[in-house]
Amino acid sequence: MNLSFFDHFSSPTFLGIPLILISMTFPALLLPSPGNRWITSRLSTLQLWFINLITKQLMMPIHNKGHKWALILTSLMIFLLLINLLGLLPYTFTPTTQLSMNLALAFPLWLATLLTGLRNQPSASLGHLLPEGTPTPLIPALIMIETTSLLIRPLALGVRLTANLTAGHLLIQLISTATMALSSTMPAVSMLALLVLLLLTILEVAVAMIQAYVFVLLLSLYLQENI
Repeated sequence: MNLSFFDHFSSPTFLGIPLILISMTFPALLLPSPGNRWITSRLSTLQLWFINLITKQLMMPIHNKGHKWALILTSLMIFLLLINLLGLLPYTFTPTTQLSMNLALAFPLWLATLLTGLRNQPSASLGHLLPEGTPTPLIPALIMIETTSLLIRPLALGVRLTANLTAGHLLIQLISTATMALSSTMPAVSMLALLVLLLLTILEVAVAMIQAYVFVLLLSLYLQENI
């Protein structure tokens, strides 16, 4: 049976049952559970330091009213980070390459920030649709443009995360396939392709971390606009 390069992006199934839920919940098992001891292990200390660093970076540009979102945004950041990094391991599945999942994460959180702004400061939230000093003939067009740009924000969040991870995985698969195919005929070219593959893997690790951070950072900026 011939397989295409996009087959490994399809959700794995077992006896017709999709296993995407297992792949989404498995990263949580890798986190050490907190204990009730004063003296913890080095792994727990490193985990707490990393969580505090993420929380500080995310909450720094947000007003104090938005700090109640710290748990949601930090948990989402760690969740995306673990899924993206584990998806780079061989014979694994990356749920964040599925546009449906990314939109399911982006749309409710974006809608929550929008409804927060409409509830707390409706005039200021609606005022973003019309910049101050706009000429009268341009008011209808600018309102339509700003409304469209507001409504496509969750789509942009999901597509950005999906496209970056999918492109990286495809490049890794293409270069690894070329490395194996050229190993017997042109060993020198195969070694060069292997070096490129190692560099690309390092780059993809950085992309996986950056995309998780960008996804949550943009949500925090949307929250800041509405509080």
